[in-house]
Amino acid sequence: MKNNDLIETIKMKYKILVPVLDERTRRLWAMTEAKTIGYGGQTIVSIATGISRTTISTELKRLQNKDFCRPQGQIRAPGAGRKKLTEQEPDLLTELESLVEPTTLGDPESPLRWTCKSTRKLAHALQAKGYKIGRQKVAHLLSDLGYSLQGNRKTKEGGTNPDRDAQFKIIYEKVNEFQMRSQPVISVDTKKKESVGEYKNNGKEWRPKGEPELVKVYDFVDKKLGKVSPYGIYDQTANVGWVSVGVDHDTAEFAVESIRRWWNKMGSIRYPNATELLITADGGGSNGSRVRLWKIALQKFADETGLHITVSHFPPGTSKWNKIEHRMFSHISMNWRSKPLTSHEVIVNLIANTTTKKGLKIQAELDLNLYPKGIKISDEELSKINIKRDDFHGEWNYTMRPR
Repeated sequence: MKNNDLIETIKMKYKILVPVLDERTRRLWAMTEAKTIGYGGQTIVSIATGISRTTISTELKRLQNKDFCRPQGQIRAPGAGRKKLTEQEPDLLTELESLVEPTTLGDPESPLRWTCKSTRKLAHALQAKGYKIGRQKVAHLLSDLGYSLQGNRKTKEGGTNPDRDAQFKIIYEKVNEFQMRSQPVISVDTKKKESVGEYKNNGKEWRPKGEPELVKVYDFVDKKLGKVSPYGIYDQTANVGWVSVGVDHDTAEFAVESIRRWWNKMGSIRYPNATELLITADGGGSNGSRVRLWKIALQKFADETGLHITVSHFPPGTSKWNKIEHRMFSHISMNWRSKPLTSHEVIVNLIANTTTKKGLKIQAELDLNLYPKGIKISDEELSKINIKRDDFHGEWNYTMRPR
């Protein structure tokens, strides 16, 4: 029989058999056909089936060495098969996240992150760095990292400042610069207020069938327990966090006191040689860029610690880009889903027991101090702070230096 006829015959057999063969039995069948043909059989079978000639040759050698049997259920030899791309290129995931990081966004109550860069563009960027990768593999890796492709270019968060993208770039560069110099970088924000008591909390958890936890029908605030304001500090380098659970008003003094507690109980221990601190914060709220009391309180903190405290605010309407939202607050919300926040102790314990697969750890503490609202800061008081404003949007970027 001529070679072309042999190829067509084997191709027909293979087409019939391939749906019922696994990888191991396909290789064995190809090896058997090649051995039956004799001289040139490996090449003929390889052309007909698409199975590598090297694979067929390897199976023939195993047959001769009586090494072609496998334990039941095992298809490949131990250690055989192509290694994962992330094993071949250990730095690939780090490179991919560094490309995506400047443009990530997400819902504060969801651990899912979105990216507005397409997988094709990301693949081209990685290829330019020497990685052999296609857009489909990029999509798989992003999915493993907890990302999804964002369809719209912008989220509906109010007005857009023309310098928004430039400010994001400055924040990104400052964070990298501080981290390279082993100086602490934190993200800060207040989580939404929570009512304390037997109230319904969204989400579900496993319980005995027909035995849901009973809570109040109406969500009227308990006058005795009131509400709490969890103020969070997230260490972007160490992936650890601090939450002060305040029982009074969410003011600038409360915000800075929370940062002070983080520094005294976590930050100064982790960064004993620190001389600077970078804070990334929203543009509004208790730590807003226009809040005078925020700057006065930060000046006191700088005087106490001797730290040069640099602050970079996110542009208006971009609070969801704050790292603390999707790196810490979202996981706290998931940890206490469906659990009634019946007391201050329960809230503190649920926050402190929040962890993630990537090693997030959080400390939490109840702050029983009172923080009155409506404190006015005069122009004279404000003029005494030692502040250095950046040339680019000095209202967003500034450094508080010890007096």
